[in-house]
Amino acid sequence: MKIILWGMLFFIIANLSLAQVPTEKSLLWEIKAPGGATPGVEKPSYLFGTIHLICPADFSLSDSLKATLARSQQVALEIDMDDPGMMMAMMKTMNMREGNALRKLLSEQEYAKLSQFYKDSVGMGIQMFEQAKPFVLMGPLFNAVLSCQPQSYEMSLVELAAKQKSEVIGIETLDEQMAIFDSIPYKDQAKMILTMIDNLPAARKEFKELVNLYKAQKVNELYNLTMKSEFGMDGNEEIMLFARNKKWISRIQKIMSEKPTFFAVGAAHLGGEKGVIALLRKEGYQVRAVL
Repeated sequence: MKIILWGMLFFIIANLSLAQVPTEKSLLWEIKAPGGATPGVEKPSYLFGTIHLICPADFSLSDSLKATLARSQQVALEIDMDDPGMMMAMMKTMNMREGNALRKLLSEQEYAKLSQFYKDSVGMGIQMFEQAKPFVLMGPLFNAVLSCQPQSYEMSLVELAAKQKSEVIGIETLDEQMAIFDSIPYKDQAKMILTMIDNLPAARKEFKELVNLYKAQKVNELYNLTMKSEFGMDGNEEIMLFARNKKWISRIQKIMSEKPTFFAVGAAHLGGEKGVIALLRKEGYQVRAVL
């Protein structure tokens, strides 16, 4: 169950002038407050774009990244992933609102197809997910897409933070993340899973392209691919990406005003006119690629 919950979490865990949009090729960015250092905080903060799940062969933590993290005093992820109560809290918030069930969202034929696929290709029955928000099924489904035992940048950063005795905090709460999937119709979530199952070769090809762009550090191209994906936002960009980016800006400003911070969020949040980098630049922050 813990593996399922981590997989689910990582799946979660996406109107400015074009001059603000990042064109540099980098996953790591230095952030300085308008006018230079924040009073009382002499060192800059940093922003890193992660990919939530990736095969070990494609995973890499650069020396530059490790060095910037070492210069920071805390790590801020999308949510606080070293909170010992997180798994219990997730189990309490993973179910749909009262009266909803997976069988009610799908036709009898669709439900049978979904059940057979998870039994044959994922190695588990879907009965345990009957009351869960359908996106929860995405976690274990990614094993079939990736064909590997994936690694997590977030968990690696948590481990590095622990070694240097840095606190790990969250930009948003788990309740806020889980509430996103009450805003997106449950039936749409279930259909998205069926679409991926019906088009696994295309999903694998798209994810491979996503990983290639990530490794090439092309954050704006990665953002563009995310926007046109058949297996991702599907009309829910405002809920899953743009509104969260906007909400994060004031929180990032407050967090970095207190101490030098290493921020790490999904790389799709960095690019585009409504991305975190462009929004920070619009507020007068200096956001510079660390090469």
